[in-house]
Amino acid sequence: MDTEKSNNDWSDTEIQAAVDAYLGMLKREQSGQPINKAYENRVLREGGLVARTKGSVEFRMQNISTVLVDLGRDRIKGYKPAKNVGANVVRSILKALDAAQDNPTAEDFAPTADEITLEQRASKLEQRPLNSEPKGILQPQQTTATSKSYIRAPEVRAWVRQHACGICEGCGLKAPFEKDGRPFLEVHHVKHLAHNGSDRISNAVALCPNCHRRCHHSSDRDLFTSSLYERVKRLSRED
Repeated sequence: MDTEKSNNDWSDTEIQAAVDAYLGMLKREQSGQPINKAYENRVLREGGLVARTKGSVEFRMQNISTVLVDLGRDRIKGYKPAKNVGANVVRSILKALDAAQDNPTAEDFAPTADEITLEQRASKLEQRPLNSEPKGILQPQQTTATSKSYIRAPEVRAWVRQHACGICEGCGLKAPFEKDGRPFLEVHHVKHLAHNGSDRISNAVALCPNCHRRCHHSSDRDLFTSSLYERVKRLSRED
């Protein structure tokens, strides 16, 4: 089959990207949220599957449905299992499914205004190397629930804490304690979001709770905030 043949040369990284996206959609579907297959297909082809066609991505999703059904697991209703999936493809998908239990999904990178969700996603991302600097959000949008909050990127929070290596970027001391086996540092936006600050690494630092409160409440908060720009070279006053 031509479609199957064109999928045989997929790399492990490509298959992992497809599996991660599939599981993210499945999770949303199971929680009652709508999923847009065409949109998800396009996002994949603009990212990790840039070399693939719309049809080949669709067929890969059907392959994943086949493997999940064979395992006795749930599948996405909109992806009918494909027939005659090659043994090598099955092995690759099984390997990706095993890895996906710990790997971040596309949903884990999604910005959110909910503090609990943001922290859960950032904590998961922080457990793996973040080799590239996240783009973040130049102008975070405000949302209103019981109180006002801002949509923020979990990857930014994870990257900033990860690169601090457990050392407060304000005072230079070790984090005062650990949480879930990792040094406890809080991410602070040097130019506050309420003052049109960005949610990017050039406007965020990892601080111990004491330094974080100092930025907000101390009589020398302006002077201390100014010193952060001198101490942390990635910071930009433009953000």
